[in-house]
Amino acid sequence: MTYLIVVVIALGIALAWYLASIRRKKLRAWANGSGFRFDPSPNRSFDKRYPAFGCLRVGHSRYAYNVAEGTRNGRPLVAFDYRYVIGSGKNRQVRNFSGLLLGSTIRLKPLHIRSENLFDKVGEFFGLDDIDFESAEFSRAFHVKSPDKRWTYDVLHQRTIEFLLTMPRFSIQFGEREMIVWRSRRFSPETFEAAIGVAEGILDRLPEYVIQEQGGKR
Repeated sequence: MTYLIVVVIALGIALAWYLASIRRKKLRAWANGSGFRFDPSPNRSFDKRYPAFGCLRVGHSRYAYNVAEGTRNGRPLVAFDYRYVIGSGKNRQVRNFSGLLLGSTIRLKPLHIRSENLFDKVGEFFGLDDIDFESAEFSRAFHVKSPDKRWTYDVLHQRTIEFLLTMPRFSIQFGEREMIVWRSRRFSPETFEAAIGVAEGILDRLPEYVIQEQGGKR
């Protein structure tokens, strides 16, 4: 029985390695085809390099890998997988997700957008509400937080709201000079492209007065 368990574990590890290798080749091909630099090795600097983003500071033993860096339409771009560990001993769990960082030509303010969930509904009952919008469909679909409501409404105007309702759902957060788009699972090359589309779509739809107020230009 012990031998069988060892064999099953070994086969599981081999299968995981094989699938990771196949995925890495696909990501490298996508990165090369997009003109990005690709580095599969661990990069442990992301949590310090991008301190505004809480998803990069969860757990311990964390690092980015399969990192693709370059530019898209004049904006710096970083696509990556991320690994972190929570707990220890028998309670130790390794988790992975993918994300995309897209630079902005103007200074951004804090804003966090993600899909609404059941816990948010419970929070509303206790008065822990997020920012609501005239679009009831958008308010039901997304949980939006920011310390600056005017900035939120400037960014999430009607055209951007309609755009986000038609796009795949991601968690989105603004830093000072870049935004991050991520999910709690790993992306395929097609999903990375969808994430880029969402990030670019939001920045491209910023009103002209916002760009001027933030000291930038298109």
